[in-house]
Amino acid sequence: ILRDCLQRKQSSENNFRSREIKNIFQSSTAKEALHKMLRSRPPFCFMHKFRRKIPCIFWKGNDTLSMEHSTEVLYNRTMVYCTPEHRFGSDALLLARFCEPKRSQKAADLCSGCGIVALEWHDRGHRGPCTALELQPEGSALLAAAVEEQQLTHITPACADLRTWRQDEGQFDVCACNPPYFTEGPQSKNAAHALARHENTCALEDVCACGFRLLKDGGRLALCHRPERLAEVLAVLRAHRLEPKRLAFVKNAPENAPWLFLVEAQKNRKTGLRVEPDVLIRAGAALYGR
Repeated sequence: ILRDCLQRKQSSENNFRSREIKNIFQSSTAKEALHKMLRSRPPFCFMHKFRRKIPCIFWKGNDTLSMEHSTEVLYNRTMVYCTPEHRFGSDALLLARFCEPKRSQKAADLCSGCGIVALEWHDRGHRGPCTALELQPEGSALLAAAVEEQQLTHITPACADLRTWRQDEGQFDVCACNPPYFTEGPQSKNAAHALARHENTCALEDVCACGFRLLKDGGRLALCHRPERLAEVLAVLRAHRLEPKRLAFVKNAPENAPWLFLVEAQKNRKTGLRVEPDVLIRAGAALYGR
């Protein structure tokens, strides 16, 4: 009986609140103020949330590849198309901000997935030529659709294997890669997830070799990776004549162990590594130099 009474009371309170809110927004002035507030809000949060789902069809040869994608809107209103198989996390955003190219520099986003690094660079002002290299056709198609929809003519999606990619060798100023993190262990039954997380078709050596081929002398290659593989990553970079120059660790709190590191190496340069202040992730925001 007591539970029924509490439920009836809660229901009546909710109905009263609904009527009250409806009365508040009956006036045209209140409606205009609400619409103005919604239009002025920046559609961005660091830890992304999908805002809308749009059914679309991508053309692939003589066949069609139909998928429903979600749209993530970055701070300056650049749209990123995502699916459950091809989405992005905070590590990709941190990588893009860690190695941001200058406005007119030539850049490459290796293992681009849905193209988040290239699109984040564009959102932050990059307008130079940018090649986004992705092995999986679905991920490359998502970026191609976003590029066409927003007329981002300086971004070129390329569905190809970075192990055999040879175009524009020695011409890039900046390359970035969010590579597969794992060499062993249980793999996802989803083929797209397995390729993105395990070194089945793209090993760390392949990424460094591709970066060395594409970069001009002094060009920068940036990677994000797990801290347990730090020694291996630095060794492989140096083995490919890419000298580590900057290193930063990402933490959720100052007292916590890092869960990610960001490293930038330069082609054919002398030794000299600068360890930068930690990047802290707090309440959906990245705090640099804390």
